[in-house]
Amino acid sequence: QVQLQESGPGLVKPSQTLSLTCTVSGGSITTSYYYWSWIRQPPGKGLEWRGAIGYEGSNWYGPSVKSRTSISGDTSKNQFSLQLSSVSPEDTAVYYCARYIIQSTGVYIVDWGHGTQVTVSS
Repeated sequence: QVQLQESGPGLVKPSQTLSLTCTVSGGSITTSYYYWSWIRQPPGKGLEWRGAIGYEGSNWYGPSVKSRTSISGDTSKNQFSLQLSSVSPEDTAVYYCARYIIQSTGVYIVDWGHGTQVTVSS
């Protein structure tokens, strides 16, 4: 069974860069044909997909966040990370890492991390 665990600071100051890491166990981030993503939920709002890294190292970002977002993988540690630059209080959210697969019938999220609260405040 694949398990995902987010880690990172719970509090970030405005204009700084937020860095989060997802540690994967029970499976490899290079396993075909899975994608490893970051999803967040701001308070009182729905889920927002931020981007993903594919099993082969490809990157995918939401158009509204592409300029501030970087997702990378470390196969030696079986981890993938999110960097979000120039954060503001609007980036306050619970951040989840998740594994999904794309099939002809749609996109299916198969595993979630428990989520980590990130607050942007001075």
